[in-house]
Amino acid sequence: MEWRERIAGDPKVLMGKPVIKGTRISVELIIDLLANGWSHGEILRNYPHVSAEDIAACLHYANDMVKDIKEYPVTI
Repeated sequence: MEWRERIAGDPKVLMGKPVIKGTRISVELIIDLLANGWSHGEILRNYPHVSAEDIAACLHYANDMVKDIKEYPVTI
């Protein structure tokens, strides 16, 4: 899955947050709904402009972003 085909960021839309292309539905919202127990079916029923492929793209996007996090030990 190439999330770049479905996820975009535009400073004029939700202050640049990544959104599902052609919508104002943020990746953050989809991940939050899933984290709070919503099923894919519930998201699809409540957000008719979102497809199963969009949900998958959000998950792939989040996965790629987490991979890029670098943690460095802090010494005091």
